[in-house]
Amino acid sequence: MAENEEVGILLVEDDDGHAVLVEKNLRRAGLSNGFLRLKDGQEALDYFFGGDGGPRKERFESLVILLDVNMPRVNGVDVLKRLKESEVTASIPIIMLTTTDDPREIERCYEYGCNLYITKPVEYEAFIEAVRRLGFFLQIIKVPAAGR
Repeated sequence: MAENEEVGILLVEDDDGHAVLVEKNLRRAGLSNGFLRLKDGQEALDYFFGGDGGPRKERFESLVILLDVNMPRVNGVDVLKRLKESEVTASIPIIMLTTTDDPREIERCYEYGCNLYITKPVEYEAFIEAVRRLGFFLQIIKVPAAGR
């Protein structure tokens, strides 16, 4: 990865309101990175894996995934598990960004390989502040090129 190469943000979030708030407040925090939103876990699996279950690309460069847990069709925990099982996607950093604060769920996500688990506060201003802080964090992290 080049020194000045930005990390792309892939948000997997079924709630339109949360998705808009996340992107808007990451931008307010100064994040100018590429941003892509997928609406559920199945879209995420389709993005990374073809119909035969094999990876769609040889590697996915400079990417961080923000992944919701509770989604229709395929939940975030299943997406996390599948991504971490594949050699091509295993090194992509995955941040769980969810309202679920069940300690068993948190532990399971870390066992499957999530890099960070952030609980979305229910209160609006606290949610905005959490996303803003996440934006500052995302500006300084370095990620490996996946699949290498």
